Amino acid sequence: MIDLVCPRMLSEEDDGSPAKCRERRRRRIDMRRLAALSTAGWLPQSALGPGGGRVESPCVSEAKRIRTSDRSCLPSSSSASSGDDAEALVAPTQPQPQPQPAVVAEATSVEWYGVMSVSGRSREMEDAVSVRTGLCRPELNQRRPVHFFAVFDGHGGHHVSRLCREMMHVFLEEELTRVREQRADEDDVWREVMRTSFQRMDELAMNTCACGSVGSQCGCHPMEVALGGSTAVAALLTPDRIVVANCGDSRAVLCRGGKAIPLSRDHKPDRPDELARIEAAGGRVIYVNGARVEGILAMSRAIETFGGSGDKYLKPVITSGPEITFTARQAEDDCLILASDGLWDVLSSELACEVAFECLREGGPPAMDLNSGPAAEDNGSHSLCPSRSVLAASLLTRLALGRKSWDNISVIVVDLKKS
Repeated sequence: MIDLVCPRMLSEEDDGSPAKCRERRRRRIDMRRLAALSTAGWLPQSALGPGGGRVESPCVSEAKRIRTSDRSCLPSSSSASSGDDAEALVAPTQPQPQPQPAVVAEATSVEWYGVMSVSGRSREMEDAVSVRTGLCRPELNQRRPVHFFAVFDGHGGHHVSRLCREMMHVFLEEELTRVREQRADEDDVWREVMRTSFQRMDELAMNTCACGSVGSQCGCHPMEVALGGSTAVAALLTPDRIVVANCGDSRAVLCRGGKAIPLSRDHKPDRPDELARIEAAGGRVIYVNGARVEGILAMSRAIETFGGSGDKYLKPVITSGPEITFTARQAEDDCLILASDGLWDVLSSELACEVAFECLREGGPPAMDLNSGPAAEDNGSHSLCPSRSVLAASLLTRLALGRKSWDNISVIVVDLKKS
């Protein structure tokens, strides 16, 4: 092996700091590797043009050119004639940086609502969010627009939550447009629409496998879909009311005058009324790392899949029937927050409303990009926070991550002042 020593490196020998020593050692290893490749006559095919000459990629960044300029002392052989070529040869062996906890993320916003959904520290992304502004103009709402917002938190895989994201609003729209006349018991009609939609969603999930097959004729092992399911919290926003249907431990909270007003209640197995319902259905609540139905599920209601435990074991106890609330809109309403338990496990409803209220108030600081930095510059995410609503969703997500939330985190913030 031939040692290549650069005069510039010799001039730095006087500096014996650990950082300089590591840098010199790294450069010597790189140059030895290049010398060995040059001797063997190896060149990457991507570096050769049609006539065998070297072609420089037009996508080489200025930062890359600056980094490779320090290697100008390399011998001008055919296999290492420039710093760019050296970088191309060395790059495959350089260690890649480790990803940060929240590497899978998506953000959506318009002027009056913002969405943030991240995998957080979880390996799989099982959450799903759905937003449909102007879903329909049913006669039940006097031909005025109905807006749809929902958060789905899957368990046992992401197939049920994603199925809910694709189909729940479809069922709601069909049920809403099916009502052709005004009735005196308007709340009962809305309640029936929500219940029927959740029931249809549950039936579809029970007959759909994770592989996409519909029906029981599927080659997948029963254990692959035994406990697949999802929670669901959905809100229908009209000009004069908010209708919320909840099934599971996701949550909807209204911020009114800076104060938190719960629009849903978490379906936990140890909730007194839920415990009574479970026992009446022949089930048990076993405390294994918290209260769980039959020692398995940490929520007492969910949209479940077919097969395995879905039909034979937990289905009589785990129901998909939602709890529905009606809230009349007022001038003091600030925002509506829908989120999965990845947020609510570490943040109280009061704190979440306080944070969102400060972000949305007119006298607060202007909207800013909380993702500014090297990671944001690489993926061009400077537009993730163009409005105050998505700033609020981003800040709540960052706060949950900072408080060591280990679950997926999905947040929807609706600015009721602008909606």
